[in-house]
Amino acid sequence: MRRFLYIVAIVVVLSCFGLATVAYVIGTSLSPDEEVAQSPGNRRPVVTRPADDARAVDLGIQTGSLPPGSDPVAVVRRVGPAVVTVLNERESDGSFSPGGTGTGFIISTSGDIVTNEHVVAGGDRFSVILQDGQERTADLVGSDPIADLAVLRMEGDVPGIVSLGDSDALLPGQRVLAIGSPLGSFTNTVTRGIIGAVERDFPGAGTYADLVQHDAAINPGNSGGPLVTLSGEVVGVNTLGVPRTEDGQLTQGLFFAVPSNHVSSVVTALIDDGRVVYPFLGVGYVVVDGRVAAEADLSVSMGALVTRVLPGGPAEGAGLREGDVILSIGDQDIGGRTTFFEALEPFVPGDVVDISVRRGDETFEAEVDLVERPADA
Repeated sequence: MRRFLYIVAIVVVLSCFGLATVAYVIGTSLSPDEEVAQSPGNRRPVVTRPADDARAVDLGIQTGSLPPGSDPVAVVRRVGPAVVTVLNERESDGSFSPGGTGTGFIISTSGDIVTNEHVVAGGDRFSVILQDGQERTADLVGSDPIADLAVLRMEGDVPGIVSLGDSDALLPGQRVLAIGSPLGSFTNTVTRGIIGAVERDFPGAGTYADLVQHDAAINPGNSGGPLVTLSGEVVGVNTLGVPRTEDGQLTQGLFFAVPSNHVSSVVTALIDDGRVVYPFLGVGYVVVDGRVAAEADLSVSMGALVTRVLPGGPAEGAGLREGDVILSIGDQDIGGRTTFFEALEPFVPGDVVDISVRRGDETFEAEVDLVERPADA
């Protein structure tokens, strides 16, 4: 029997009575072959992935790191002061009430703080609690629900900042630490684990793709907190957990973080422009693997199987149909370590992109005029 996974956003929702209650925000059940109306591949931001030095300069981040394999205590001493608890308040009839809590981390001397979008969603006023217990007011710089990332900017002196590492260099088995505020009360809690896998996709969840899987325990309230290597570099933003399958079977140690290279791209856009612009191809798809190829009777074993062509979109204009397999975008083949959204990522709205398509036993080329992703897509 096929099992489906529930994903949960790791955020604490506070009741109107001020009591902390754990709320698993269920995104959707996940099936490997579930149709996606708007795939993660169409939702990648239009910014190229900068080199490490450029990323540090763009965000004003210190570039130093601890020696590889440093003692976890030294890592926590280095990173801990930059980790904050994020408080979200909502206004009603002229008064504010607690809306939720999460975690964030400071990335610049200007006081810019990275967290998850679902931590700040619906909030009208924000503040952060530092490691030493000080509370500071914060303003929302920008947020992006597609990437589930947001940037706050706090007032006052900055107690510490962190460096973003290269998530592409992560290896399964590599040791990592998670720092956050589980349940909103246990601030700056540290847990440890290893990288379980990289480039994990959740197609049924819509926006979550290319995630870093790890087993450093995180709980509601950890959302937005850093996943840190033993070199003291942040390689992910803790975002999701999978507590059980749909039929009730409990799972253990299945936690996921948005990779730092993607974080860098989105955060740079949010700081510079307050929003992220995405290219739009206008298809839903599933990743082709051996099972999908067999079930759909495909003549190829890699690519993106088109499950839906959005009316009036670029793909429809280029003549694509349901059942087509997109083999490449530009000069990037889809498959192996290159995902659909990674192939689409270098382009911007207005670009004319060559794609290779398999239809039945024939392969043909098509030109697609990319547009900006509509707000309601």
